[in-house]
Amino acid sequence: MWISAKTDFSDFELDEIFHFINRRERTETKENTYIMTMTSRSPRQIVGFAVERMRSPEVIQQIVDSVSPAKTYHTDGYTIYRAIDFLGWHNQNNLNKNDTHNAESINSDLRHYIPGLRRRSKIFYRTLETFRAVLSVFIDAYNKFGEYKLNRSPNKVHRTIFDFLQWTRLDTSFSKRVLTNLRVWVKL
Repeated sequence: MWISAKTDFSDFELDEIFHFINRRERTETKENTYIMTMTSRSPRQIVGFAVERMRSPEVIQQIVDSVSPAKTYHTDGYTIYRAIDFLGWHNQNNLNKNDTHNAESINSDLRHYIPGLRRRSKIFYRTLETFRAVLSVFIDAYNKFGEYKLNRSPNKVHRTIFDFLQWTRLDTSFSKRVLTNLRVWVKL
């Protein structure tokens, strides 16, 4: 996974979202797959993630241990975070999501940009491996786009896919067609 050299390792936020693999289970809670993310606040990037069937302290501990230690870890009120051995200070907010708003926003971006994570979608993933591969590719591109937005001056940020494709300089025939079509559309 690509992480920016400008990533601030002082504050991390941890959160999780759920989704379904293959079919919706008929369990009481109805979820069967969890995506656990650890995000940095500056720049907004995903620095660690896991896709598993269960939310367990061992999986979250692996995410925390896979990245350089932070000064502060922010989590929501889920009780499983009390079993994690954080190397920095652990700020668990049981009242609201004020301390994990970046992680919640990034998780919302995951649901928005990845069609298989959308609610009430006809698209779904049949295997856990496919789900992990899709997330890995998306997170790589998402982090690079965050770096791109950081490098641009504030008055020149357009935040469009057109700018991003130009910045990445993709030399495939597909990206050239996309850029050409976007240029024609922008001129209209």
